[in-house]
Amino acid sequence: MARGVASWGRSKLCSYKKLTIAICCVNLFVALLILRSLCFSRATNSFSESKKYTEWQIERIKESIRIRDQAVPIELLNAVKRLRKESTEQEKRKVKLPPGVKHKVAEEIIEKLRSLGEGSNATDETEVVELWRIERLNDLNTSERNLSDLVSSVEEAEMLKSALESNWHILMEDIGIWIPTNVTNPEHDDKPENEPEEAEIIPGPPLRPECNVELHTDYAGAAVRWGLTHHKESAADCCQTCLDQAKNAKPGEMKCNIWVYCPSEFGCYSPDIYEHKHQECWLKMDEKPRLNFKDKYSESYRDSHPTAPVVVPWMSGVISS
Repeated sequence: MARGVASWGRSKLCSYKKLTIAICCVNLFVALLILRSLCFSRATNSFSESKKYTEWQIERIKESIRIRDQAVPIELLNAVKRLRKESTEQEKRKVKLPPGVKHKVAEEIIEKLRSLGEGSNATDETEVVELWRIERLNDLNTSERNLSDLVSSVEEAEMLKSALESNWHILMEDIGIWIPTNVTNPEHDDKPENEPEEAEIIPGPPLRPECNVELHTDYAGAAVRWGLTHHKESAADCCQTCLDQAKNAKPGEMKCNIWVYCPSEFGCYSPDIYEHKHQECWLKMDEKPRLNFKDKYSESYRDSHPTAPVVVPWMSGVISS
């Protein structure tokens, strides 16, 4: 019995030792793993810190920095600074008057300007506004406690008086009233006195002397050739057709001694029922050529003929014998 107990005690003691040794081995293994992990991390960090850039990489980094510096909108930033500075200066220049007082001043000035009517000029407007300013200053100087109907306190009256005396133009800008100055642009005629007027350009070939061309002229006469169906490329061609007809006319036939041509691309006006178009060439005959119209249609004629233009569009000529 005693032997059995003793053997059981020894076997139990032996198992405790084995268990303790196993736990210690496990802890040691875990500690080694942790230590190895820490050593590997430190070695990696030291390797990355010791890593050096190549010259090519350094040049690329410098170029990237330079590009970023150049991309900065320096001119825009400077412009913003200037605008802020100007805005600050304008705020400082503004007349320190309550908005209600400025509104009353603007209404009174506008009412004065409206009383001038539509035919006023900048000089009249400037005089009226200046007269209003002087009247208001007198009002502030002579009224009791230097008050007027524009202000409600002595402080506002002093501010308005200062604005009318020394900051008048700034006050005008603040209330949004601007009167333009009269600008006179004199016309300078640099043309010499004896120089003739420039001749109107006649399209096409030059006309022969015997055509006796007259611009903006319409002669009457019996029709030798009906112009509605007789078109020519130029006035020279029309005149030449008249010359040829007179030369080749048979005995007893009318001979052309007047030609009338329409040079306008928009057509030509004539007091009849027809629509006269560009390049119409009328061949006429009259023993004593007489004018229908010359240079301009009269005002009385245009009143009775609403479609008539101001300037006579035709060009004509009487053939010299």
